[in-house]
Amino acid sequence: MRELRIGVNDAGQRLDKFLSKALKNLPQSLLYKSIRLKKIKVNRKRATPSQILTEGDSLQLFLAEEFFGDGAGRTAHTLASVRPSLDVLYEDENILLLNKRPGVSVHEGEEGDGETLIGQVQAYLFQKGEYDPAREQAFAPALCNRIDRNTTGIVIAAKNAEALRVMDEKIRLRQIQKYYLCVTHGIPAPREATLTAYLERNEGERKVRIYDKPPAHAENAKKIVTRYRVLRARGDLALLEVELLTGRTHQIRAHLAHIGHPLLGDGKYGVNRADRARGYSYQALCSYRLRFAFEGEPTALDYLSGREFSVPREQIYFVKELFPEESAGQ
Repeated sequence: MRELRIGVNDAGQRLDKFLSKALKNLPQSLLYKSIRLKKIKVNRKRATPSQILTEGDSLQLFLAEEFFGDGAGRTAHTLASVRPSLDVLYEDENILLLNKRPGVSVHEGEEGDGETLIGQVQAYLFQKGEYDPAREQAFAPALCNRIDRNTTGIVIAAKNAEALRVMDEKIRLRQIQKYYLCVTHGIPAPREATLTAYLERNEGERKVRIYDKPPAHAENAKKIVTRYRVLRARGDLALLEVELLTGRTHQIRAHLAHIGHPLLGDGKYGVNRADRARGYSYQALCSYRLRFAFEGEPTALDYLSGREFSVPREQIYFVKELFPEESAGQ
């Protein structure tokens, strides 16, 4: 029998959700069977899968040793060996706001080589003494939002479980406003508009398709709303600020390409052979500004409400190179 003590980062979860993360070697079917047969108890009493855990609870696990593996996150040896290279825009005891460089994957399993952003975050916090995987059973610092590997800009990281829960909820409720800068081929007309369409994911092609009306053949097509305004134009290129009123995969890239204005450097939704020759091998897209606009029940992160954070425009490579008057703040 093993006993697990619920810590601050474990509390507030359902029992089955906690065990799924803490005992990765335990099959789901056996997990539920073990709870039903009282081989998993909470405070030495019969438990239910949906039971909410509180700090200080004690779990008794009458399970074979083969189901107990490493805790959440990476090993201390791995974290100590990583040399984090993070551009930190803001940091407090709960969150990090990071300016991700293009070409860096946010998570493992994505295209691209090299250290992932989440790996660097965990190493950074481990080396600061704010995260120790040996002390955690089911939690590791995590990213709250994600952007494409070749997109640059702001990514939110949660240092603790409570911050992660709050940020996930606020993102779901659209209480974090996100703004992007991008460069398009051609100048959209009108110069300011709110676009509505329908997006269908194609997992086989790893692309999405956009339709002006709900497609009859695609039950899973999602409504998207994209607001843009043209900030500057030079020749056949335009600098846009885009606000995402919905947040779908490749929404900005695909939606703007759909109206005839693919992003500079985007080989997936445009033809970027000429762009590459000019030195633009990544889509010119940056998640450059966000605003916390929290409403509803009080949370541990309410001190952020009303605050706005942004990447300085002089640090956005395509703005600096193509629209230097914007990077100078004019």
